[in-house]
Amino acid sequence: MSTRYPTPDTPLAVAMTLAVCTLLGACAVGPDYVKPDTAAPVAYKENSGWAVAQPADTADRGKWWEVFGDARLNALIEQVDISNQTVKAAAAQYEQARALVESARAAYFPTVGLSAAATRSQVGGRVTTGTSSSGISNNVSLSLGASWEPDIWGKVRRATEAQTSSAQASAADLAAARLSAQGQLAQSYFTLRQVDAQIQLYADTVAAYQKSLQLTRNRYVGGVSAQADVVAADTQLKTAQAQAINLGVQRAQLEHAIALLVGQPASTFSIAPAPLTAVPPPPVPEAGLPSQLLERRPDVAAAERQVAAANAQIGVAKAAYFPALSLTGSAGYQGSTFANLLSLPNRFWSIGPQLAATLFDGGARDALSRQARAVYDQDVALYRQTVLTGFREVEDNLAALRILEQQAVVQDAALQAARESVRLTINQYKAGVVSYLNVVTAQATAFGTERDTVSLLGNRYVASVQLIQALGGGWHATSLPSTAAVNAANDPERK
Repeated sequence: MSTRYPTPDTPLAVAMTLAVCTLLGACAVGPDYVKPDTAAPVAYKENSGWAVAQPADTADRGKWWEVFGDARLNALIEQVDISNQTVKAAAAQYEQARALVESARAAYFPTVGLSAAATRSQVGGRVTTGTSSSGISNNVSLSLGASWEPDIWGKVRRATEAQTSSAQASAADLAAARLSAQGQLAQSYFTLRQVDAQIQLYADTVAAYQKSLQLTRNRYVGGVSAQADVVAADTQLKTAQAQAINLGVQRAQLEHAIALLVGQPASTFSIAPAPLTAVPPPPVPEAGLPSQLLERRPDVAAAERQVAAANAQIGVAKAAYFPALSLTGSAGYQGSTFANLLSLPNRFWSIGPQLAATLFDGGARDALSRQARAVYDQDVALYRQTVLTGFREVEDNLAALRILEQQAVVQDAALQAARESVRLTINQYKAGVVSYLNVVTAQATAFGTERDTVSLLGNRYVASVQLIQALGGGWHATSLPSTAAVNAANDPERK
C-alpha cells in the first residue's frame, strides 16, 4: 500500500530509507562460488616413452586444420562458421543467454510508467459537486509512477551471476559446437580421401587382374594351362570390379555428410576425387600436462560455468526466506476536465515503502532451496565427468597414434614382401613351376595388404584430427567472454 506524506520532512524520510537499503544491499545471501576440485593425473599414461619430434612453431594457433596443408580442406572448414546450421543455432543460443543477463540486471533499476485516463460515469441519480444534473461525472488524469525493490539480500545480484555464468557456458558451448563440426568435417574429409585412394587401388588392381586373365587365356590356348585357371582369373577380376563399384556408396555418403557440415544441399555439392597421398600425417600439438586440459577444452569450461550458475541459484533460493522491501511513488494531475488539468489544485503525489514477508508457504521455499542445491550437486558431478571424459579421449588418441605409427612400420614391410611375392609367383607360373592357384593366393594377399595400408594411413589422419579435437583445437579458457563483455549491451562482437 502507498502512504501519503504531506509533511515537510518527507524528503528526509525517503533519504534515510534509501541509505538503509544501500547499506543492506551490500550483502548477498548464499554461498560464494568456489571452483570444484578435480582429480588430474600428473601425466598422460599413453604419452610415456613416445614423443613426437616437432618444432615448437607447429603448435596450433586456432586454425589447427592448416597443419595438414590441404587447401581444399581449409576452404571447407572455413565454411563451417558461415553456413553450418548447428553452429548458427549455438550462436543464437548465446545471444539468447546474453539477453537473459540483461533481463536479470534490469531488476537493479526502478520501473517507471506513465499513464493517462479519461472516464465518464454515473452513480445512481444523485447530483453532487462536479457532476451534471443527471448524476454523470467526468474524470481525467495524467500520472507518472515508479517502483523499486532494492536488492537488500542480493537476490538480483545472485540471479545476475547465474545468468552471466550461463551465458559464459553458452559461449563455451558455441566454441564446442564449432570445434565438433570442424572435427567431424576433417574426419569425413580424410575418410573420403581414403576411399578415393582405395578406388584408385581397385582400379590398379583390376588392371593387373585383366593382364593376369589375358596371360591365362593365352596359356590355355597354347595348351599350357587348364580352363579352370581361366575361370579362376576371371572370377578374381569380376570380384574386384564389384568391390570397386561398392565403394561408390561409401564415397557418396561421405560427400553428403560434408555437404551437411558446410550447410549446403547434398544435391548440389560435390568434391573431386583426390586419393590420399602416402605421406604420414603431420605432427600434432603436444598434449602437455593433464591439468592444462581443463583450460583447453570448451566443453569442460561450459560444464564449469554451469556449476557457477547453479551455485548462484542457491543464493536466489535462499533470498526468498527474507522479507522484501519495495518503494513506490506516483505524481500527476487529476480533474474533471482537460481544461486546466495541469494546474496546482489538480496536482497529487504519493510515496512510501512496503515491506512484505512470507510467514507460511507449506514448505515451498525449503523445497526450492533443496532443489537448487541438488542441481548444484548434479552440475558438479557432470563437470567432473566431463573432465574425466576429456582425459579418456586424449589417452585414447595418444594410444591410437602411437600404436598406429608402430603398425605402419610393420605394415610397410609386409606390403613390400607381398609385392615381391606376387612378382616371384607370376614368374614361377610363367615357367610352369606352380599352378595359377598360387598366383591367385599371392595376388589376394598383396591386394589385402595394399588395402590395409591405405586404411591404416587414413586411420592415422583421423586419429590426428581426433587428438587435436580432444586437446581443444587451440581453444583456451581465456577465450571465454568476461563478465563485462557478457554484460555489455553494445558489445562490438554482437551480431
